[in-house]
Amino acid sequence: MPPAPELHTFADAQELVQAAAHLFLQVGRRAIAKRSRFLVALSGGSTPNALYATLASPHIAQRLDWAKVHFFFGDERCVPAEHPDSNFGLAQAMLFAPLHIPHSSIHRIRGEDPPDAAAIRYETLLRRLTAGPEGQWPMFDLILLGMGDDGHTASLFPGTPALGESTRWVVPGYAPQGTRSRITITLGVINHASVILFLVTGHNKAGVVQRILENSAGEPSPYPAAMVRPEHGRLLWYLDRAAASELTTTPPPSTSKEDP
Repeated sequence: MPPAPELHTFADAQELVQAAAHLFLQVGRRAIAKRSRFLVALSGGSTPNALYATLASPHIAQRLDWAKVHFFFGDERCVPAEHPDSNFGLAQAMLFAPLHIPHSSIHRIRGEDPPDAAAIRYETLLRRLTAGPEGQWPMFDLILLGMGDDGHTASLFPGTPALGESTRWVVPGYAPQGTRSRITITLGVINHASVILFLVTGHNKAGVVQRILENSAGEPSPYPAAMVRPEHGRLLWYLDRAAASELTTTPPPSTSKEDP
């Protein structure tokens, strides 16, 4: 049986981001101590913007050996890297450039390429850089995820073929609005990570959060985020007070200083 999710609530988005940065450092240091590298997949959306700024701040940045961090992406919009909708573009401006991360440590999805070709190319790259025994899924140390108010995560949207993929690591995805064409890692990749961290803020997510986290065991859910069930790793949900407001049993408030 998959491990139960660990729920942490915070007073506001700022406190949540501070806690997420602390967890990032904790997981990163452990991975580097164990294997001399830290493999992390970044997410899109608005919350990472604040997280990137926090990680790049001087008092946080000095606490991790960034030369041993390898950055990947959970999904990307099919736009050039310079486009304002590019997940890579945001990370480049807010995180990679301020921290002087070398290009060799940044593994982006080529959103400017045809989606099928970009997905195949990225899966090939993942297989090469996360080389494990033949037939096994990759194991990221940390995957960061957001959630839309429709329950999607990465670019896995309700009712789309990508949700049913059971063998491929990276596939084209399709969004119902915004930049429609996407590329996304699949649930198999996500569910084999050592640590999966959802960052969810805002009242507009509260209803979906409640339906996912308080869903009866075994009852099917239409929400892709509910299908994130790690095989052996940890699943953490960081919620601000607004996002947690419809939970019938709210976990005790956490603080950014706690050791998660």
